[in-house]
Amino acid sequence: MTSLDDVRALRRLDASDMLGTVAALPSHCRAGYETGRSAEVLPVLDGITSVVFVGMGGSAVAGDVLRSVFRDRVGVPIEVCRSAALPAYAATHTFVIASSYSGGTAETLEAFRDAHERGCRILAVTSGGALAAEAGERGHSMVLVPGGSQPRAALGYLACTTLGALERAGLLPPLADDLDETEAELLELAGQLGPDVPTAANAAKQIASWIEGRVPVAWGAEGIGAVAALRWKTQLNENGKVPAWWSSMSELDHNEVVGWVPPYGEAHAVVALRHDGEDPALDTRFTLSAAIAADAGAAIREVRARGTSALARLFTLIMIGDFASCYVGLAGDHDPTPVDAIVRLKAALGG
Repeated sequence: MTSLDDVRALRRLDASDMLGTVAALPSHCRAGYETGRSAEVLPVLDGITSVVFVGMGGSAVAGDVLRSVFRDRVGVPIEVCRSAALPAYAATHTFVIASSYSGGTAETLEAFRDAHERGCRILAVTSGGALAAEAGERGHSMVLVPGGSQPRAALGYLACTTLGALERAGLLPPLADDLDETEAELLELAGQLGPDVPTAANAAKQIASWIEGRVPVAWGAEGIGAVAALRWKTQLNENGKVPAWWSSMSELDHNEVVGWVPPYGEAHAVVALRHDGEDPALDTRFTLSAAIAADAGAAIREVRARGTSALARLFTLIMIGDFASCYVGLAGDHDPTPVDAIVRLKAALGG
């Protein structure tokens, strides 16, 4: 086991500097937003009746950000499609955003080609690869983000490039104030959660130490809380190299709570991701549900978002989880960056 207060050991083990990439999230968000806002050619969105965001893995989370933050501010439904199959309604009045950080995601490429055949209005968000090449060949709009990272580490670029482009295209309202707040909150957090800050003063290191030896479970209120919970789960899988689960409130009160019985709770650590924009009625649900899990032996912890805008609240929850997941991996003597199991699966599947 590696001590989280041994900074030299952390930096040696974190060979690809995933912690540095996490700390760079505010600059990624700012750069992505400016890239999207400066896009020269974007689809004409007059008369669209639906938005479908297509992506897999880390590239799909940008769609979750769009849907959860803006679904109450956009007059058409937004669907996140994590497969090669577009919904049956996708046609000339559907705006399809194809997001693949590498540009080579098989499912996203297939959905992109199908959207082209159906006459959908298309925006490709990628760092290059086949998606960029095909979007250019077929005359579709495209915004490019910097390459060279793991897809999950490019969330700030992917999400905020998309938001900036959609603001410029007229689908989203002006976001400058939200971006300013988000960037400021993330910069402050990065200074508090980095490897040089000892565990006694570092909330992310404290969370990682608390999780040790347990399977983490992330809860979040439907909307931005649930998106943050899913992000925590996948980051704990990939950076932390541990199994993890997530669920949303109040859906979990209609099924999951029944499974919290002794002795199963003892193996789990439940973290409730909370924010001030939740439905006030959920406060009682979180309290009662946590008590049920605690009675089963689970450890319980609450993490609260920062900021006043939905965007700032979501990204602050994400950053805390990203740092904590890295520390979980490092404490277990794992470099957070490699994803060997995914590499083996892709090789076995032929790419």
